[in-house]
Amino acid sequence: MYQVLYRKWRPKRFSDVVGQPQVTVTLKNELKSGRISHAYLFTGSRGTGKTTCAKILAKAVNCLNPQDGDPCGECEICQGVENGSVMDVVEIDAASNNGVENIRTLREEAHFTPAAAKYRVYIIDEVHMLSVGAFNALLKTLEEPPAHVIFILATTEVHKIPATILSRCQRFDFHRIPPQNIADRLIYVAEQENAKLDPQAALLIARLADGALRDALSILDQCFGRSKDVTEQIVAETAGLVGREHLLALAEAVRTGDSAAALETVDELYRSSKDMARLCEEMSSHFRGMMMIKTMKDAREILAVPETEFIQMEKQALSMPLPVILHVIDTMQEALERMYRGGDRRTVFEMAVLRLCTPQLDASADALLRRVEALEQGAPQRTSPAKAKERSRGAAEQPVPSAPEDEPDEPPETPVVPSEEDAEAASGEATQLAEWPEILQIVKSLSPSAGAAFTGSSAYVSGGFVLIDAPKQLALQLLRQPNQRDNIRQAIKQVTGRSYRLGPYRKPERKADEDPLALLAKTAEAEGIEVVQK
Repeated sequence: MYQVLYRKWRPKRFSDVVGQPQVTVTLKNELKSGRISHAYLFTGSRGTGKTTCAKILAKAVNCLNPQDGDPCGECEICQGVENGSVMDVVEIDAASNNGVENIRTLREEAHFTPAAAKYRVYIIDEVHMLSVGAFNALLKTLEEPPAHVIFILATTEVHKIPATILSRCQRFDFHRIPPQNIADRLIYVAEQENAKLDPQAALLIARLADGALRDALSILDQCFGRSKDVTEQIVAETAGLVGREHLLALAEAVRTGDSAAALETVDELYRSSKDMARLCEEMSSHFRGMMMIKTMKDAREILAVPETEFIQMEKQALSMPLPVILHVIDTMQEALERMYRGGDRRTVFEMAVLRLCTPQLDASADALLRRVEALEQGAPQRTSPAKAKERSRGAAEQPVPSAPEDEPDEPPETPVVPSEEDAEAASGEATQLAEWPEILQIVKSLSPSAGAAFTGSSAYVSGGFVLIDAPKQLALQLLRQPNQRDNIRQAIKQVTGRSYRLGPYRKPERKADEDPLALLAKTAEAEGIEVVQK
């Protein structure tokens, strides 16, 4: 009979346990020194190795030939515990045996000496499911147990266990297993099963498992049912994931406010039988990754995604304000709750996407924050695709009027770089632009190369000019490139609300033949101060 992978590859000794050194090293040291406690509590999320370590511990304390704290796995006790023939190791599921009578029976059995092993070991799984009466019945035995009895309690919800029980146990916390550790283990298992697992596919499975190696092995088992050569595509099809390109497309539609494109993408996914609740979860996870990128210095180690996908997410995150990202996450979570309350999943998701693309339709605080920020940055008002086409058609039929000469604050959309004479003349009466560091941050998000070139620069305002004083010659060359110049002008308008022409800043030079003392005397006389020359 076929044995599933998570049972076939369950660790047989502490050294095989993945990602829990804080537990395995301590237990091995206690076993080697003979400091065996009468009660242990293993707590942590599902699939992290609690029951596995409990069984290894049960074998180790009874093993006839222990090896450096690990059970040998070959003696009759180890073999008997493994196949269930040794009656001195008892595993109890507290979810279905949670009454007082069950615990009373356990207490009566605990007083009998072991039949074959050295210790009677009771493994109580999901111990938080015990009733109040059952906990009270267990308490006295935990407080003064027989010398030949060991209790190992395992739970995923430690907060539900009474403090009186916790204080009588030696507690071990199992952490979520890091994605890279899970991926390495999956690749090893695939090699042993004469299969091929792509490293990026292993990383994707690890992300789906959310720190649970057992879940990861179950997903890998399903993938082997499709193919022995497992790729990212195989994993996505097996797990029913939305393709990453669709998530990127939806995120781009939210960023640009293109509700039509977003609804077309949703319709395409629905016709391909994608679950809307799963799509909602994937969107929330995608924008969570963007939130990490936006707020952390380096989120690469936290996000278990392929390198190409991380680059795309980083590009989207840098081009999207943080309030928008938070609004998307909140809206997706709210939509998911409405789906589980019985609403039509497709309709709920489409309404959520519409509110994200058009914040004017959403009265929530997050949507209002987005609208206020857009007004502060001077963002253009978004229109529907139909109106945009009508406007573009009408504009094509009419001649473009020239800009009035008496409006210096609104220059043409594609201005030329001012001449050296114009820039030098404007530099004489320029004032420093205090918002320049903020402008550079926006420039960097639009073009990282331009942001690097303008590092250490300063800017000055003179009339309709913004004059840039940059230490690098590359920055002045970028000013002559139309696309880079447009990015800088767009950033300036977002921060200041005005459009400017750009040019290099020229520091005013003093004439060589002019005496500074004579200049000072001249200035003093102009202010009415008497100057006495000797």
